[in-house]
Amino acid sequence: MDTQALQISPWMVAAIVALVAACLCATVLFMLLKTGLAWRLATDIPNDRSLHVRPTPRVGGWGIVPVSVVIMLLVSPTLMCAALATAFLAAVSQVDDRRGLPARVRFAAHLIAVALFVVLFPAMAPWYLLCGLAFLMIWLVNLYNFMDGSDGLAGGMALFGFGGYAVAAMISSHPMPELAYASIALAGAALGFLLFNFYPARIFLGDAGSISLGYLAGALGYWGWRGGTWPIWFPALVFAPFIADASVTLARRLLRGEKFWQAHREHYYQRMVRLGVGHAGTAWLWYGLMIVGIGLALIALDRSNEFQWGVVAVWCTVLVALGCLVDRRWRHFQSTLSDQSEV
Repeated sequence: MDTQALQISPWMVAAIVALVAACLCATVLFMLLKTGLAWRLATDIPNDRSLHVRPTPRVGGWGIVPVSVVIMLLVSPTLMCAALATAFLAAVSQVDDRRGLPARVRFAAHLIAVALFVVLFPAMAPWYLLCGLAFLMIWLVNLYNFMDGSDGLAGGMALFGFGGYAVAAMISSHPMPELAYASIALAGAALGFLLFNFYPARIFLGDAGSISLGYLAGALGYWGWRGGTWPIWFPALVFAPFIADASVTLARRLLRGEKFWQAHREHYYQRMVRLGVGHAGTAWLWYGLMIVGIGLALIALDRSNEFQWGVVAVWCTVLVALGCLVDRRWRHFQSTLSDQSEV
């Protein structure tokens, strides 16, 4: 028998992994909703700082994390440490979803998961660069949690972001099929979640889902850079809209001396929803941003350093311009509300 005929294309394997992950995640979440267990596990109660008005289960992590972790262990054994760390963070975060945990306990768990991963798998780089990357990974863990507030947004970012990782890990001059399979498993699971999270959302990620996805965005990004699959800027460019929104919002709140970890409605995506773009409109606009940014990142992947950093500079300029546009419309909106209240 011809052994070559039995070989399966890596792209076919990736497609199968994505389909299996999507179906399994969707099945788990459907059963949680159907049986009513979703409401008992964790429910988000709206308040004056929420964008939604109805109590909504926060069980997305119950579908995404088990499915992704199991598939990663099966098809990407080299990433076993990342998979186990994800399970650890999901368990801690689920306790936080149910009972609430002090910020120092949550941060300690994030620090342990990131530090162990970097220490166990150090890259050939100066210690200060590794420390800086570890800090950025911890920031990714938390910013993903901050951005889980609008229907379809965080799930879509995971779908496109990890999908971009998968494609890059396949087409790079230094391909890493196991990294591609792990990434596409996450993208597939995100698609299964998105079936219940797109407007009008029936579930949200919850901390167990958002913290896990944030950690894996950083861990897999680091893994690809460590293995030479992509440059250091690539993961940041893939998730640039998320990173830019959360980072600018955090900086503003810190400058005003506010408690940045408390719930608020000052993110750009929150302002867009309140400006009348709506949940679905905001999600589609962000999907477009993600697709364009990922496309640019893939085009620049194996080009010269000058070309790569030129693309990064151009895309950052575009995001800054779009942010300024939202800021301008928001100031006009606030001014109009102020004038109406005076009348």
